[in-house]
Amino acid sequence: MPRTLQPVLSDADLPVAELWAARIDGELFRLGDCFTPIDEVEQPSHRARAVFSATSDFAAHRGRLIAEQLSAAWIWGATGAPPVRHQFCVAMASRTGRDLPRSISLREVVIEDCDIVILGGCRVTTALRTIIDLARFSETFEGQDARAVSSLMHLSGITLESSVEQMNSRRNLPGKHRAIQRLSRC
Repeated sequence: MPRTLQPVLSDADLPVAELWAARIDGELFRLGDCFTPIDEVEQPSHRARAVFSATSDFAAHRGRLIAEQLSAAWIWGATGAPPVRHQFCVAMASRTGRDLPRSISLREVVIEDCDIVILGGCRVTTALRTIIDLARFSETFEGQDARAVSSLMHLSGITLESSVEQMNSRRNLPGKHRAIQRLSRC
């Protein structure tokens, strides 16, 4: 009986040489640091699984991790490639150790359940939360960050008004005024 492939494959599923051989043979295509069978239609759930494959060395904390900012933007389809260093957050109550692989960054944040969706079994910030976080926390908000926000607003139908309304509904939100200025330029 032929073996059915998972929709997203990493070196945890097959040896790296076998994955690359299947890629060269045209059976798989690259998806971030993972691979996907060519008959799969790439979706946010596939990209979420690919992002979370970067956490295999951090498996004990995986259930608490939430993909955010540029990693979430890529999952939502707002950027053409994943970030070099994946960005995750955890809720303040879910403190986690700092022995992280270099391939990821981690922040402890105040986050509500309504700011999180499950895609491919992985926790990801909603498109709205992703837009707001990128506008609030990007150092310069130029280039990739601004393009990701603009693209995500277009793809999701989220408006400046709904973003501002969401930020205004939060008490003591750091970076709110800067975020509103940045979003008004998108």
